[in-house]
Amino acid sequence: MNPIYASRRRKNVVIKFLCLCAAAFGVTWLALILFTLFYNGLTGLSLQVFAQDTPPPGSTEGGLRNAIVGSIIMTVIGVGIGAPLGLFAGTYLAEYGKHDKLTSVIRFINDILLSAPSIIIGLFIYGAIVVPMGGFSAFAGCLALAVIVIPVVVRTTEDMLGLVPNPLREAASALGLPRSLVIRRIAYRAARSGLITGVLLATARVAGETAPLLFTALSNQFFSLNLTKTMANLPVTINNFVQSPYAYWKELAWSGALLITLTVLALNIGARILGAERTSK
Repeated sequence: MNPIYASRRRKNVVIKFLCLCAAAFGVTWLALILFTLFYNGLTGLSLQVFAQDTPPPGSTEGGLRNAIVGSIIMTVIGVGIGAPLGLFAGTYLAEYGKHDKLTSVIRFINDILLSAPSIIIGLFIYGAIVVPMGGFSAFAGCLALAVIVIPVVVRTTEDMLGLVPNPLREAASALGLPRSLVIRRIAYRAARSGLITGVLLATARVAGETAPLLFTALSNQFFSLNLTKTMANLPVTINNFVQSPYAYWKELAWSGALLITLTVLALNIGARILGAERTSK
């Protein structure tokens, strides 16, 4: 056997082995985390968790209804604010401003926001909204989540629209369609599954965020739909309960963590399915 070929083959085997070891190391820890989460979360999961509000200190009866509803409200509003803004900004980058100098600046700022720690965004909203309003509020929490959503949707929108073949746009323009209709009726339809995937990924990104809500919405133990006041939410409730000395609160914290994990998992699976469908087409 050629000694050079034998040396390359040995190196290839070593690299493959190291890659498998690294993958096994990461998957093992992930499996342990998920096993611990399911083991502790399923024991406390019951109808009571969805039917009753968070219990007072020392009580052994209660659930997470107010926190679940609050998280859903703030996540939906945050995505509802951030997703359209991200969609419009991504459309500008991909369709209108491909060769503009401003585009590179916007893309650079978006990359910074995309990698910025969520606690920094929470502090920004705290200084910009909470302090002038004179108190914490669910609306400030929604804005913090929206700021996190925007760069994710901007990046996916630009990438998905960039994959749409230019001949489709040229054919539509040749028929006399204005630029706006070409984007709406041709580009958006061709990239629809990718755009939806981006929104789902952004939703999964903010569903379990705790740090921004600690500086904006806080939490409470009551059921409330008032966006101008503090509102219960799962991430902050879990953070508070897991540090408490009460065993029942910690049991509810495990159940809440399991609910968030299952939600994020479902959103990621949905995004993968949509992405696979687009690739197959």
